[in-house]
Amino acid sequence: MQIEETYLKGCFTIKPQVFKDKRGFFLESFNQKKFTEATGISPNFVQDNQSSSVYGVLRGLHYQLAPYSQAKLVSVVQGEVLDVCVDIRKGSPTFGKSFSLILNEENKYQLFVPKGFAHGFVVTSKTAIFQYKCDEFYNPEMERGIIYNDPEIGIDWGLPDDELIISDKDQKLLPLSKAENNFTFEN
Repeated sequence: MQIEETYLKGCFTIKPQVFKDKRGFFLESFNQKKFTEATGISPNFVQDNQSSSVYGVLRGLHYQLAPYSQAKLVSVVQGEVLDVCVDIRKGSPTFGKSFSLILNEENKYQLFVPKGFAHGFVVTSKTAIFQYKCDEFYNPEMERGIIYNDPEIGIDWGLPDDELIISDKDQKLLPLSKAENNFTFEN
């Protein structure tokens, strides 16, 4: 398992070792000991979620306010997505910066999205099954978000706007400069 920190402090890519043969494959999708040794972070995952979406579906950019904020370990079971996270920790040297990574059933990569980040993805294959482990339970009263096309963040979602399928709720999200946010960067 190869674990590397992105240029956003606390955000990690995980590339599992995949063992393939004529029967199929095996991989270790998470190992608490290895993750903690590589990152210094010891998440306690309490909820697993899975979504199925069609080409062009964009979900995000979502987060929950502290103290109900969630760290997430995300991956794709089937299909492909462009996964995106945005550092929204006030005082962070990378505040408002995004990181994106192609996650698909072939590369089997994962992304660890820490607390204090907004997260979203867009489906770039015909369909995709997206999976995420969370270290805090979903709390609808604390759920917030940032509009996907905030010009100050400038995310390239890789698809034309007319091919995006976005929920009414996500289309009404605010830009980062106006979104409620109680995260502070800690060294």
